[in-house]
Amino acid sequence: MFEKVNPGHPDKMADRIAGALVDMAYAADPDARIAVEVLLGHDKCFIITESNVWLHQKEVEEKVFLISNILNTQLVQRPQDHILEANEKGATVRCGDNGIFRGVPLKEEEIALTDIADKLWNIYSMDGKYISNQDGLVICQSCAHEEDLREMWPQATINPLGYWTGGPEVDSGATNRKLGSDMGESATGGGLHGKDLTKADVSVNIYAWLKAQATGQVVELSCAIGDEFVDGRPYQEIVDIARMYITLIGGFEKFAEWGLIRPSTEWFDKAIRAGFPYVQKYE
Repeated sequence: MFEKVNPGHPDKMADRIAGALVDMAYAADPDARIAVEVLLGHDKCFIITESNVWLHQKEVEEKVFLISNILNTQLVQRPQDHILEANEKGATVRCGDNGIFRGVPLKEEEIALTDIADKLWNIYSMDGKYISNQDGLVICQSCAHEEDLREMWPQATINPLGYWTGGPEVDSGATNRKLGSDMGESATGGGLHGKDLTKADVSVNIYAWLKAQATGQVVELSCAIGDEFVDGRPYQEIVDIARMYITLIGGFEKFAEWGLIRPSTEWFDKAIRAGFPYVQKYE
């Protein structure tokens, strides 16, 4: 049983905006520290950042509009806490928070449903959410007529409440509210989006998930504040592996579109062909 939402869902728009701001921070400072929360809906977008990088209001507004078509953006920026910033300084990168992580190998059901979501996103580019369960396939696609969807998936349950429109004009979205769609049976105590790579919620989640794909085994990890090693590896190495993955798929905004469970043609085969070190070591 699995639910997938597409990049046009308001929650995913919030994730994508948060990811885009992390991309901006890294463009300004390769050692950026940033955490972003986004709440949007009904033609308004509210953003709070805590960072050692100051973002340009106009660039943020332009990115919000490109992703969500929202013109009204309220941005609140605060510097990183000076005590935390002082604690993080040093030659050794250490874990900055407690965390629990569970990486699970992909299921065929997750791959198939993500590919359906991707196909419909490429056709409609509008809000959509989809479920695969014991009763079959459920397609909820906004701004789409049942007869058109029925031609592609004749056995599916389609828009059970009828024709509908979605998106931030009629709905709201928030950062990290669709982790089930992003991770499937994998699990975490935190959120994937809107954070720099030193945050365990990003890097250790990516690492655990990649290791699960490479080994075919469930991977369960935990870390605590100040840890210099996770899974027997220096924390810096965990961060570097996650950085390579994010770079390979095109940045944090691209990562936020689908999360860890991506369209089957998009990334893992490319990673293997590119000689992604993690895959080589664990396959």
